[in-house]
Amino acid sequence: MLAKRIIPCLDVKDGRVVKGVNFVNLRDAGDPVELAATYDKEGADELVFLDISASVEGRATMIEVVKQTAGEITIPFTVGGGISHVDDMKRLLRAGADKIGINTAAVKNPSLVQEGSRKFGSQCIVVAIDAKFNAEWGEWEVYTHGGRQTTGIKALEWAREVERLGAGEILLTSMDADGTKDGFDLKLTQAVSDSLGIPVIASGGAGRVEHFSDVFQQAHADAALAATIFHYKEMTIREVKDDLRRKGVEVR
Repeated sequence: MLAKRIIPCLDVKDGRVVKGVNFVNLRDAGDPVELAATYDKEGADELVFLDISASVEGRATMIEVVKQTAGEITIPFTVGGGISHVDDMKRLLRAGADKIGINTAAVKNPSLVQEGSRKFGSQCIVVAIDAKFNAEWGEWEVYTHGGRQTTGIKALEWAREVERLGAGEILLTSMDADGTKDGFDLKLTQAVSDSLGIPVIASGGAGRVEHFSDVFQQAHADAALAATIFHYKEMTIREVKDDLRRKGVEVR
């Protein structure tokens, strides 16, 4: 069994890391380059950098900040936000990204997943899915543009489709759980994890150390991503990994 990964997430807006609840009420959490370097030293397995306003503002991801961040870390680094062409992917990979995260652009143009996978390898393409429970359907709906727009697409169907198109990994964020610190959305994560053959990164809701073992042992996630609890020093990556080892979860 592959070791489970702990991944801090840097949601970046206007050059600063921010964090909110359910995708709104954002507050400042620090400098992305400094935070990235800190997480590398603290034992993070990977890092995710999301330029959260790029798609809404219709602009490319901040290349300069990506370059500076990549220069400070040795761990794998996924970058997303405002990526709409294979050329955007190439620029970010040249700037130091190891993987490319796409969300809104993948929904608008699914062939982008296929193109990116063919050109750079499936291990390089991470499709981010922001999902919210739709009570009318009794299942989860995909949202785009930083959680601002509904799509009418069912999250499970979309996850299977992007796997077929060549995505190497899914970054699955529960909009219902995001920033609440009440725990990961275990039902959503398990539903997606159990229906795919590629790794699933669970995101949204981490608040206590046991939430990580829950999402690995009960919902079968391959990695767990968190922001608030790490940014505001509520717990460390080391504490999370120590707890996981005690519970028999293999970590690096």
